[in-house]
Amino acid sequence: MKTDLIQDQKKRCPWCLKDEQYVHYHDEEWGEVCHDDSTLFEFLLLETFQAGLSWHTILKKRENFRSAFDQFEVNLIASYNDLKVHELMKNASIIRHKAKILAAIRNAQKFIQIQDEYGSFDRYIWQFTNYSTIVIPIDSWEEVKKTIPESDAMAKDLKSRGFMFIGSTTCMAFMESIGMVSDHFSYCWKNKKI
Repeated sequence: MKTDLIQDQKKRCPWCLKDEQYVHYHDEEWGEVCHDDSTLFEFLLLETFQAGLSWHTILKKRENFRSAFDQFEVNLIASYNDLKVHELMKNASIIRHKAKILAAIRNAQKFIQIQDEYGSFDRYIWQFTNYSTIVIPIDSWEEVKKTIPESDAMAKDLKSRGFMFIGSTTCMAFMESIGMVSDHFSYCWKNKKI
Protein backbone atom coordinates (compact mmCIF):
# COMPACT_ATOMS: atom_id res chain seq x y z
CA MET A 1 0.00 0.00 0.00
CA LYS A 2 1.67 3.18 -1.21
CA THR A 3 0.28 6.24 0.48
CA ASP A 4 2.02 9.09 2.26
CA LEU A 5 -0.03 8.46 5.40
CA ILE A 6 0.95 4.81 5.60
CA GLN A 7 4.61 5.50 4.74
CA ASP A 8 4.97 7.71 7.83
CA GLN A 9 6.13 4.67 9.85
CA LYS A 10 3.40 5.04 12.47
CA LYS A 11 1.98 1.79 13.80
CA ARG A 12 -1.80 1.66 13.54
CA CYS A 13 -4.75 -0.58 14.31
CA PRO A 14 -4.78 -3.23 11.56
CA TRP A 15 -8.42 -2.66 10.59
CA CYS A 16 -7.68 0.78 9.12
CA LEU A 17 -4.98 -0.21 6.64
CA LYS A 18 -7.24 -0.81 3.61
CA ASP A 19 -6.63 2.58 2.04
CA GLU A 20 -5.64 6.17 2.72
CA GLN A 21 -9.19 7.31 3.47
CA TYR A 22 -9.51 4.66 6.18
CA VAL A 23 -6.13 5.58 7.66
CA HIS A 24 -7.13 9.24 7.70
CA TYR A 25 -10.43 8.38 9.43
CA HIS A 26 -8.55 6.33 12.04
CA ASP A 27 -5.96 9.04 12.64
CA GLU A 28 -8.21 12.09 12.61
CA GLU A 29 -11.68 11.01 13.77
CA TRP A 30 -12.16 7.52 15.17
CA GLY A 31 -12.09 7.52 18.94
CA GLU A 32 -11.82 11.29 19.27
CA VAL A 33 -14.05 12.50 22.09
CA CYS A 34 -17.11 14.20 20.61
CA HIS A 35 -19.69 16.31 22.42
CA ASP A 36 -21.19 18.07 19.39
CA ASP A 37 -24.80 17.04 18.78
CA SER A 38 -24.58 17.53 15.00
CA THR A 39 -21.60 15.19 14.76
CA LEU A 40 -23.18 12.73 17.17
CA PHE A 41 -26.25 12.56 14.96
CA GLU A 42 -24.13 12.09 11.83
CA PHE A 43 -22.34 9.11 13.36
CA LEU A 44 -25.58 7.67 14.70
CA LEU A 45 -27.20 7.88 11.27
CA LEU A 46 -24.20 6.34 9.52
CA GLU A 47 -23.90 3.55 12.09
CA THR A 48 -27.53 2.56 11.52
CA PHE A 49 -26.83 2.26 7.80
CA GLN A 50 -23.75 0.17 8.59
CA ALA A 51 -25.82 -2.59 10.21
CA GLY A 52 -24.90 -5.76 8.34
CA LEU A 53 -22.23 -3.97 6.30
CA SER A 54 -18.64 -2.86 6.88
CA TRP A 55 -17.76 0.61 8.11
CA HIS A 56 -15.37 0.86 5.16
CA THR A 57 -18.38 0.61 2.82
CA ILE A 58 -20.17 3.42 4.67
CA LEU A 59 -17.06 5.59 4.85
CA LYS A 60 -16.66 5.36 1.07
CA LYS A 61 -20.22 6.67 0.69
CA ARG A 62 -20.11 9.18 3.54
CA GLU A 63 -20.08 12.30 1.35
CA ASN A 64 -22.89 10.84 -0.75
CA PHE A 65 -24.90 10.35 2.44
CA ARG A 66 -24.06 13.91 3.51
CA SER A 67 -25.44 15.26 0.24
CA ALA A 68 -28.49 12.98 0.15
CA PHE A 69 -29.38 13.61 3.80
CA ASP A 70 -29.15 17.42 3.81
CA GLN A 71 -25.74 17.64 5.49
CA PHE A 72 -27.10 15.43 8.33
CA GLU A 73 -29.34 18.27 9.51
CA VAL A 74 -31.44 16.48 12.12
CA ASN A 75 -34.45 18.80 11.94
CA LEU A 76 -34.72 18.45 8.17
CA ILE A 77 -34.36 14.67 8.29
CA ALA A 78 -37.00 14.45 11.01
CA SER A 79 -39.44 16.13 8.61
CA TYR A 80 -38.82 13.90 5.58
CA ASN A 81 -41.99 12.69 3.85
CA ASP A 82 -42.83 9.84 1.46
CA LEU A 83 -41.64 11.87 -1.52
CA LYS A 84 -38.21 12.28 0.07
CA VAL A 85 -38.08 8.58 0.93
CA HIS A 86 -38.85 7.79 -2.71
CA GLU A 87 -36.08 10.18 -3.82
CA LEU A 88 -33.59 8.51 -1.48
CA MET A 89 -34.60 5.05 -2.70
CA LYS A 90 -33.68 6.15 -6.23
CA ASN A 91 -30.27 7.49 -5.15
CA ALA A 92 -27.73 4.85 -6.22
CA SER A 93 -24.89 6.66 -4.42
CA ILE A 94 -26.13 5.65 -0.95
CA ILE A 95 -27.37 2.42 0.64
CA ARG A 96 -30.90 2.07 -0.76
CA HIS A 97 -32.50 0.17 2.07
CA LYS A 98 -36.00 1.44 2.76
CA ALA A 99 -36.19 0.22 6.36
CA LYS A 100 -32.89 1.97 7.16
CA ILE A 101 -34.05 5.18 5.47
CA LEU A 102 -37.26 5.09 7.50
CA ALA A 103 -35.18 4.37 10.61
CA ALA A 104 -33.02 7.43 9.91
CA ILE A 105 -36.14 9.61 9.86
CA ARG A 106 -37.61 8.07 13.00
CA ASN A 107 -34.27 8.22 14.80
CA ALA A 108 -33.95 11.91 13.90
CA GLN A 109 -37.35 12.53 15.47
CA LYS A 110 -36.37 10.60 18.61
CA PHE A 111 -32.97 12.36 18.71
CA ILE A 112 -34.79 15.72 18.87
CA GLN A 113 -37.04 14.43 21.64
CA ILE A 114 -33.95 13.51 23.67
CA GLN A 115 -32.46 16.95 23.02
CA ASP A 116 -35.66 18.50 24.33
CA GLU A 117 -35.64 16.25 27.40
CA TYR A 118 -31.94 16.51 28.32
CA GLY A 119 -30.93 19.84 26.80
CA SER A 120 -28.62 18.02 24.40
CA PHE A 121 -28.17 14.54 23.00
CA ASP A 122 -24.60 14.71 24.27
CA ARG A 123 -25.74 15.00 27.88
CA TYR A 124 -27.99 11.98 27.41
CA ILE A 125 -25.63 9.66 25.52
CA TRP A 126 -22.50 10.13 27.65
CA GLN A 127 -24.36 9.05 30.80
CA PHE A 128 -23.86 5.44 29.66
CA THR A 129 -20.12 5.71 30.36
CA ASN A 130 -20.54 8.00 33.37
CA TYR A 131 -19.35 10.94 31.21
CA SER A 132 -15.87 9.51 30.71
CA THR A 133 -14.04 7.37 28.17
CA ILE A 134 -13.81 3.63 28.83
CA VAL A 135 -10.32 2.41 27.93
CA ILE A 136 -10.14 -1.22 26.76
CA PRO A 137 -6.64 -2.63 26.25
CA ILE A 138 -6.35 -4.57 22.97
CA ASP A 139 -3.31 -6.65 22.08
CA SER A 140 -4.84 -8.97 19.47
CA TRP A 141 -7.93 -9.46 17.32
CA GLU A 142 -9.21 -12.01 19.85
CA GLU A 143 -9.48 -9.27 22.47
CA VAL A 144 -11.63 -6.97 20.34
CA LYS A 145 -15.07 -6.68 21.92
CA LYS A 146 -18.23 -6.40 19.83
CA THR A 147 -20.31 -5.32 22.83
CA ILE A 148 -19.84 -4.31 26.45
CA PRO A 149 -22.42 -3.88 29.24
CA GLU A 150 -22.54 -0.15 28.53
CA SER A 151 -23.42 -0.71 24.86
CA ASP A 152 -26.09 -3.19 25.99
CA ALA A 153 -27.59 -0.54 28.29
CA MET A 154 -27.44 2.15 25.60
CA ALA A 155 -29.14 -0.08 23.02
CA LYS A 156 -31.86 -1.08 25.47
CA ASP A 157 -32.63 2.52 26.37
CA LEU A 158 -32.56 3.80 22.79
CA LYS A 159 -34.88 0.98 21.68
CA SER A 160 -37.25 1.76 24.55
CA ARG A 161 -37.40 5.32 23.20
CA GLY A 162 -38.34 4.07 19.73
CA PHE A 163 -34.99 4.13 17.93
CA MET A 164 -34.63 1.61 15.09
CA PHE A 165 -31.67 -0.39 13.74
CA ILE A 166 -29.95 0.15 17.08
CA GLY A 167 -28.53 -2.94 18.75
CA SER A 168 -25.65 -3.38 21.17
CA THR A 169 -23.12 -3.99 18.36
CA THR A 170 -24.20 -0.79 16.60
CA CYS A 171 -24.02 1.10 19.90
CA MET A 172 -20.52 -0.26 20.54
CA ALA A 173 -19.35 0.94 17.13
CA PHE A 174 -20.96 4.32 17.81
CA MET A 175 -19.27 4.55 21.22
CA GLU A 176 -15.89 3.75 19.67
CA SER A 177 -16.34 6.29 16.90
CA ILE A 178 -17.15 9.20 19.25
CA GLY A 179 -14.58 8.44 21.95
CA MET A 180 -16.85 6.95 24.60
CA VAL A 181 -14.73 3.81 24.24
CA SER A 182 -11.02 3.86 23.44
CA ASP A 183 -9.79 0.50 22.17
CA HIS A 184 -6.92 1.10 19.82
CA PHE A 185 -4.48 -1.79 19.59
CA SER A 186 -1.76 -1.46 22.21
CA TYR A 187 0.94 -0.76 19.61
CA CYS A 188 -1.15 1.85 17.78
CA TRP A 189 0.21 5.39 18.01
CA LYS A 190 -3.23 6.60 19.05
CA ASN A 191 -3.57 4.14 21.89
CA LYS A 192 -4.66 5.99 25.00
CA LYS A 193 -3.93 3.16 27.40
CA ILE A 194 -2.21 4.45 30.52
